[in-house]
Amino acid sequence: MPIQHILVVDDDQLSRTFLVEAIQTLGYRASMARGGEEGFALAQSAHPDLVVTDLRMPGTDGLALVKKLHEAMPDLPSILCTAHGTVEVAVAAMKEGASDFLLKPVSHEALSLVIQRIDREQRLERENRYLRCAQSESQPEIIAESASLAETLRSAKKLARSKGTVLITGESGTGKERIAHLIHRESPRAQGPFIRVNCAALSETLLESELFGHERGAFTGAHKMREGRFELADGGTLLLDELGEVSPALQSKLLRVLEEEEFERVGGTSTLRVDVRVIATTNKDLANEVKQGKFREDLYYRLHVLPLHIAPLRQRTDDILPLAQHFLAHYARLHGMSAPTFTPAAEAQLRRWSWPGNVRELENVVQRAVVLSQGAQVDVADLVFGRPSQPMAMPANDAVGAPSSLINRRLEDIEREAILATLAGLNGNKTQAAKRLGVSSRTLVNKMKLWRSEGLVA
Repeated sequence: MPIQHILVVDDDQLSRTFLVEAIQTLGYRASMARGGEEGFALAQSAHPDLVVTDLRMPGTDGLALVKKLHEAMPDLPSILCTAHGTVEVAVAAMKEGASDFLLKPVSHEALSLVIQRIDREQRLERENRYLRCAQSESQPEIIAESASLAETLRSAKKLARSKGTVLITGESGTGKERIAHLIHRESPRAQGPFIRVNCAALSETLLESELFGHERGAFTGAHKMREGRFELADGGTLLLDELGEVSPALQSKLLRVLEEEEFERVGGTSTLRVDVRVIATTNKDLANEVKQGKFREDLYYRLHVLPLHIAPLRQRTDDILPLAQHFLAHYARLHGMSAPTFTPAAEAQLRRWSWPGNVRELENVVQRAVVLSQGAQVDVADLVFGRPSQPMAMPANDAVGAPSSLINRRLEDIEREAILATLAGLNGNKTQAAKRLGVSSRTLVNKMKLWRSEGLVA
């Protein structure tokens, strides 16, 4: 988040007062300390965003203070001011951790330029730190051949131009995060950060710290101050993924941020303000969660300003084959292979499955099929088997086109028929069939022996 609170440390009252008034004139909040010891103690308790200190002071001078601050709070920037400026002093200040060096008398213009530069550098460092940890990947364009998803994308682009909170609903694996990325890219905040947090992956305590940050010593293991995702997303977009998993206690704190755009870090007392556009996603029916008392009604209506729903894959079958072909080409490139094609039977099977896991399941099925396939085409057997003796996608007993030939069938029967069909297609070549099915030749031979002994095959 941007610099808001600046601590001035100077033993001279006139100089101290001038700096405080100059900082306040520039629009920042200022506090003051009369010496190095007092300044260090105040920095630890008041948690400023920047320290401006005089060089020559009795006791702990400016250089010693900068060194102590850098060791205790390495993320806290500092500016050293002195009327006795030399190259040696400037070099020493930078070695001890100072962010910049100003000569007295300090002008409003010089002070403003230095603060703005430090602010820009701090923002870039925060964003880079997050991106290094998250290992973010660029988001490809969304494939939308169905009328349903095409309409959803049109709505998303319209919502992107507004400033309101967006609530994206849909089953797990439908691509809610992709839509959130699209909204950010199409919004006026596109040049700002896009920060994501998975609310379902963290405990309540960890999630609160992740969202709002924490102060040094706020809890066991909090050895230094840490900024939260709201601060990192300042000026950009924050994606709250699977928001329906957030506890009621944390829901109230989220409500305050959405309404007032301010919060405190865990263990902190200073109120921080941010400018963040929030996008929330959930696979739950939040209206029903409200009726059951599991989700705050006021938060639900605060989130439900700009709702967007993504239909499940089984309701937009026109997207199945384009998506499958996209994943086929992608994973073939990834494995250094020539891109295979689907046989007509494989395409028909892809369209018949109901895909309870939606796009995520389809991607996993195609990824494994690329590995299993040994030829120029991906057939039904490549889609059915993810591991030996286990089908990759078990269709649901669903009226939306589940393959009737597989409903209520034993796994052993499906396996046997797939193996026999593969053998027939390869003129009985067991070695090629084993490669196509992703099993060893020994496994295939042993299964055939077993089925012959049981009279199941000729």
